[in-house]
Amino acid sequence: MYRSALALMLVAALTGCSPKYDWRDYRSKDAPYSILFPGKPASQTRSVTLATLPLEMTMTAVEIDGVVFAVGSARLPDGADAMHALQAMQSALLKNIGATLRSNKDSSTGLQAMLEFEADGSQQGQPARLIGKLVARDQRIYQVIILGRAQNLAAEQIDTYLSSFKLN
Repeated sequence: MYRSALALMLVAALTGCSPKYDWRDYRSKDAPYSILFPGKPASQTRSVTLATLPLEMTMTAVEIDGVVFAVGSARLPDGADAMHALQAMQSALLKNIGATLRSNKDSSTGLQAMLEFEADGSQQGQPARLIGKLVARDQRIYQVIILGRAQNLAAEQIDTYLSSFKLN
């Protein structure tokens, strides 16, 4: 009886620990970056216009329980203003979900421009939170975002995802 109860508790404990987030290292084939995604991502490239700049943007994303983890990357034309492109990218992201900024920080260094922000808006009629890191280095821009309902966003997953983004 004791062994059966112990075995049952062990099975229950192990099934309770099955990870919702299956973190895996992703290295882009299109741009020099790597990141940890919480599942197997899919990629798509499409033409976009960003502040009158025509770009080919590759989006790589995965959705876990209604939370989207995505990285977008594009090459800027020669002479394009990187910070202006990041600001236009942020404006487009905010507009897409009718968001207002909760926080906005310019974390630029000598080598790269970077904006970090949080915003609240709505997606498919539901309240949504957008957390983003926008980076420009050399002639490339990147958007690293998490989008989902605020109650579905765990600080540990946010930190793991955003801090894992590395430019090669």
